[in-house]
Amino acid sequence: MSKNKSSQFHFIITGGTIDSFYDGTIDTVRPNEKSTIPSYIKSLKLYEDVEFSEICMKDSRELGEDDMEAVLEAIEKSSSENIIVTHGTYTMPDTARFLQANLKKSDKRILLTGSMIPMSGFTGTDGPFNLGFSMASAVHLPAGIYVCMNGKVFTHDEAAKSISEGRFYSIFKGKEAEFDNE
Repeated sequence: MSKNKSSQFHFIITGGTIDSFYDGTIDTVRPNEKSTIPSYIKSLKLYEDVEFSEICMKDSRELGEDDMEAVLEAIEKSSSENIIVTHGTYTMPDTARFLQANLKKSDKRILLTGSMIPMSGFTGTDGPFNLGFSMASAVHLPAGIYVCMNGKVFTHDEAAKSISEGRFYSIFKGKEAEFDNE
């Protein structure tokens, strides 16, 4: 979809597992050359206007300062109040804190999301759920920067990833407290 000043959602795409494929030659996932997220979102025939900006297609461990600056610039230039940043899970909390520290305007809802399993080619992927949950959550949150994973919204300063659990938790509550309450 082309840029539209009245877009209700602006997806800023950086790659990560959500936008990757399994490469058997290296026994891990690698980012797609082009994002599959725009075609997926368009297939849903949503009522909202949606805009897409592909910044890069990288594993989040390979994101550099230039990439984070490009995400920041895309957010600042966006006319949308609802920004969904698709991102790899390894450094998602770092990028959330970078944005909080460097964003000049605080009038937008910025949600970083991704998945533990690639969105394309895997039946048990959390990618589509995380995208939808992020969109649904954005319209109910005050302006700010959030990490939206595993059916939960975390503030920019509390989100952490537990690799062994395959999900995020709040550093304020602690992994044990959050995971034991199930």
